[in-house]
Amino acid sequence: MTDLTPLLAFRWSPRAFDPQAEVTPAEIATLLEAARWAPSIGNGQPWRFAVGHRDHDTFKRILVNLPPAEQRWAGRASLLVLVAHPRAGHPMAAYDLGQAVAHLTVQATALGLHVRQVTDLDRAGLAADLDLAADLRPYVVVAIGQLGDPLSLPADLVTRETTLRHRRPLSEIVLSCGDAPL
Repeated sequence: MTDLTPLLAFRWSPRAFDPQAEVTPAEIATLLEAARWAPSIGNGQPWRFAVGHRDHDTFKRILVNLPPAEQRWAGRASLLVLVAHPRAGHPMAAYDLGQAVAHLTVQATALGLHVRQVTDLDRAGLAADLDLAADLRPYVVVAIGQLGDPLSLPADLVTRETTLRHRRPLSEIVLSCGDAPL
């Protein structure tokens, strides 16, 4: 691997979260601040966050709107954060939102936390259960917490959790477009 910063090289998206660990208010503020400083088209900052702490109502409302397969591990996270963007008026809102989540993710890694994103959501259920403004579209849920014991997961997830990460080689993702290859 090239000289990739450890914040990126060692980032991964576990399902095994420590169900006893807590994320402090200062850590939450730092994560949200990192997202706030993400670049956005025209400085529109179209992202919105609903932070649910484990054992609190917002967490439970978010959790029930995830598919049962995701609930099995997501309920162990310290936080479930719904990230939403405006439905109209900002054509690049989803792109900008991705930037904000990426910044939050890198900051989480710097704090020794882990993040896993869930995109299979009951968006209508989340909007209703969290009483979101009609112009907001729930886009992704981000589970955040300390790494837990992968052997505590349901058996069918243990192998997926303990298998080495794989990334496509650059030769598969970089388009040469007639120029010299890397």
